[in-house]
Amino acid sequence: VQLQASGGGLVQAGGSLRLSCVASGSTFNNYIMSWFRQAPEKEREFVGAINWRATNTHYADFVKGRFTISRDNAKGTVHLQMNSLAPEDTAVYYCAAYSTQWWHIGSITTARKYDYWGQGTQVTVSS
Repeated sequence: VQLQASGGGLVQAGGSLRLSCVASGSTFNNYIMSWFRQAPEKEREFVGAINWRATNTHYADFVKGRFTISRDNAKGTVHLQMNSLAPEDTAVYYCAAYSTQWWHIGSITTARKYDYWGQGTQVTVSS
């Protein structure tokens, strides 16, 4: 599956952005879809995940209710709505697909488990 992320940009602290990821090339609803992020000189970290039926979601603690992940299987898209952004949210955001139907928190939060990655979209939050 090919993933194309978009929607990043420059926003002031307290602002919002909506990231989108379009999947092509395979059956989209076979995958758990997630967002990760990587700031300069830091490891890639988990942000949020959604199962194929969109009945389960899981977020990193730092999200604190500010971000919402959603998906539309008919369109092959997954979104990350980010509100109340802060400078520490500055990073490259990646969408990723994990070929499993097994909802296990330890696995879905681990980057090396994922099968496909998008190219990343830069989010910069100014103070």
